Amino acid sequence: MDSLEGEAGNFTAKLKSEPRFIDPLRCTGCGDCAKVCPVTCVSEHNCGLDRRAATYIRYAQAVPLVFAIDPEICIGCGLCEKVCLAEAVKYDDQPRYTDLKVGSVILATGNEVFNPSDFDTYNYARLPNVITSMEFERILSASGPYRGHLMRPYDREEPKKVAWLQCVGSRDTHHCDNPYCSGVCCMYAIKEAVIAKEHSHSGMEAAIFYMDMRTHGKDFEAYYDKAKEEGVRFVRSRVHSVESVGDGDLEITYADENGQMQQEIFNLVILSVGFQVGQEGMELAKMLGVDLNENRFVKTDSFTPVATSREGIYVCGAFQGPKDIPQSVMEASAAASASSLLLSDVRWTEAKVKEKPTERNIIGERPRIGVFVCQCGINIGGVVNIPEVREYARTLPYVVYVEDNLYTCSQDTQVKMAQVIKEQGINRVVVAACTPRTHEPLFQETMSSAELNKYLFEMANIRNQDSWVHSGDPTQATEKAKDLVRMAISKVALLEPLKESELGVTRKAMVVGGGVAGMVAAKDLADQGYPVFLVEKSSRLGGQARKLFQTWRGENIPAYAESLAKEIESHPNVKLFLNSELKHVDGFVGNFKSTIQNGGEPELVEHGITIIATGGKEFLPEEYSYKKHPRIVTHQELDQRFAEKDPSLKGINNAVFIQCVGSREPDRPYCSRVCCTHSVESALELKKINPESDVYVLYRDMRTYGERELIYQEARRKGVIFIRYSLANKPQVELLDGKVQVTVFDPILQRPIRMQPDLVTLATAILPNESDALSQFFKVPVNAEGFFIEAHAKLRPVDFATDGVFLCGLAHYPKAIDESIAQARAAAARAATLLARDSIFFSGMVAFTRTMDCSSCGVCVSICPYNAPRFIETGRDAGKAEINPALCKGCGLCVASCRSGAIGLRGFDDSQIFAMIDSV
Repeated sequence: MDSLEGEAGNFTAKLKSEPRFIDPLRCTGCGDCAKVCPVTCVSEHNCGLDRRAATYIRYAQAVPLVFAIDPEICIGCGLCEKVCLAEAVKYDDQPRYTDLKVGSVILATGNEVFNPSDFDTYNYARLPNVITSMEFERILSASGPYRGHLMRPYDREEPKKVAWLQCVGSRDTHHCDNPYCSGVCCMYAIKEAVIAKEHSHSGMEAAIFYMDMRTHGKDFEAYYDKAKEEGVRFVRSRVHSVESVGDGDLEITYADENGQMQQEIFNLVILSVGFQVGQEGMELAKMLGVDLNENRFVKTDSFTPVATSREGIYVCGAFQGPKDIPQSVMEASAAASASSLLLSDVRWTEAKVKEKPTERNIIGERPRIGVFVCQCGINIGGVVNIPEVREYARTLPYVVYVEDNLYTCSQDTQVKMAQVIKEQGINRVVVAACTPRTHEPLFQETMSSAELNKYLFEMANIRNQDSWVHSGDPTQATEKAKDLVRMAISKVALLEPLKESELGVTRKAMVVGGGVAGMVAAKDLADQGYPVFLVEKSSRLGGQARKLFQTWRGENIPAYAESLAKEIESHPNVKLFLNSELKHVDGFVGNFKSTIQNGGEPELVEHGITIIATGGKEFLPEEYSYKKHPRIVTHQELDQRFAEKDPSLKGINNAVFIQCVGSREPDRPYCSRVCCTHSVESALELKKINPESDVYVLYRDMRTYGERELIYQEARRKGVIFIRYSLANKPQVELLDGKVQVTVFDPILQRPIRMQPDLVTLATAILPNESDALSQFFKVPVNAEGFFIEAHAKLRPVDFATDGVFLCGLAHYPKAIDESIAQARAAAARAATLLARDSIFFSGMVAFTRTMDCSSCGVCVSICPYNAPRFIETGRDAGKAEINPALCKGCGLCVASCRSGAIGLRGFDDSQIFAMIDSV
């Protein structure tokens, strides 16, 4: 972007397209030009670990898949032009400028990883076997320099012992001026260690050297525990240096948690590098007139987490601050919601309807099956002999075409598949690859583009069901892959085209829960013009936010909640139900009917979507003498005293905060995410009230992730003392002669410390509110701790598997208020994609009844988890069961349970299932 002029709703953006020297409209991606190019340079995508030609595609799955010429290294030999049959090479290509009229701008440019070359400590620039985490990601990748095989750069040998060093380029005020925590490094180091052990053929040892292990996300703590069980060693330490020893090996000198210096030799050292905003990002922000904060991230506040300082420009992802994929995806949808709100008056005015290709009629044709086998790099190809599977598939009945690809899901393979289907007259397709859960819709879309009914398709899962579970026996894994492919071919030969039902959408929304997340979601939808029913169990809006004091940035939370509540109460598009509960829910996406009980007569409301934002609550412990002395309080109780400006706080000369009370324990193994930040913020508030007070924080891992690290550093500067404890040696709180005594073992002093504080604050766990009823009403799952489970942790973090139902806030997992707001706006954005439609289509792969065979036993009605079967009330088939295709999820439970054999499942009828069984 060269410039942006105008104002929100009416911007003019000038875009500059750099010359590619190959016409993207003509290039077919064949790669002939790269094959003949005589000049090479280091590959940026593979982090300099291999080379690329001057004529190149940046990475294997680029979109669009077209080549470019690098003018910096091109010698002008002309060979690429001579071999290009598409005549796409343009040596005289020039920059192109485009003016676009837009109403809003979303910044999602990401950032860059830290370059540790200047750190003498790690000798990254000098030692080839000291690499960054990004380089190691490329080593593990199937499209990387070593095709996914675990090797070290020095000699291409498989390392037997690998170390990860954390916080390189993060939490550092001495060398790189990146004082913040990058938020993701602990988790990606654990992930890399686990995957590396899986890739190793010789039992690799993995060790992670860290200061604090920050596994604060949903299910992250469980993954951390699993890694320890699988042999990943975690070493709490401070690394002094990395030096070369022997033939490419490395010696790490470090101070252990007792302060003793230790040395250990590894074959490979990986630096877990953090994030930072690069020069290009800073220049872009300056050109757009968008403010950056002290860490060079785009400046936002907690209550408008995707809004920049310039109206109409929004931000999401790592340009806003360090964060992981789920949070980035949530923020992306939140930014889309904010943009949609700004542009709601002109919705659909610039929309183009994609024309659906006419579907080819294959009824009566002999099956002509195409089989596409995916290598998926080392994921599948590292275990299964793909060429052997490919050649075996050629021998099977009705198979007319077989090929294998590195990534069958890539854009170029999808285009090629569509072409092959048309050229070969293929009328059914089998893809042997990974899970249909994530990839089936992609392949079905390719089927549609090739003019075939999308249900004439079958996947053989040779990854999850084969290579992943039989990685230690490649021979048997290959034989199983053949079995899975043969079964899929036997079934697909009998498949027939299916039709999808179309139903209209009720353009109204229901939000369950009137806390901050629920109010934000309701307001976003209402501001876009959609009527919203907001159901709150208590007598007032605001939820837990009314019990808090301020954000870690110092923003007043209760005041924000109060202001938001007033907007909701006066909003013309919001109908508010206080002191109300859901009593019954019927229907399906686009057409829900819910009964709300609010003291008087129950009220029936119709709505197209539902957002669940039922919030959470503070855990009230039985340990640490809570409720036995007025000086022992919880976080929220202390926050109330702050909010009320309790004068007794000035008399507190000694205060203790105890972390992980009820969290990260067997009964509640998850991290409650916000407690560390909350304690540090409260400690600073006590220091502000009485600078001479002694404040202690007793912790297990200090998880002030992201930019919250800055207040942790501020607390240390202001004299707050942090003492680490272990789960096996927890602090003791006793009442002696009316006084509170706290005893904790200090790992640095190697002795117990006793204190008699004026205040003990317990950082207790966050619990979800009751979820059983809603789980049953909407057929949505909850985990062992009671939090709702999203459809996919990374790809669909605010969706449920049940269509038309979304979630946000503490109902999903503990999170800070800015993250709750972002997730609420994301849920509103996802909901609006349905509410904006006139109608929606339902899957053709649903159950159906043969009423002549139905015995009216009612088993299907009682057993279906989605309430899809029901009894016909009138007509000749009264009393017989029928299936509502809009509610049916195609699980097959009713089919298997029907005593009369009256129910079938389209796409899985008896002949198809028995064909698969017979082929085993």
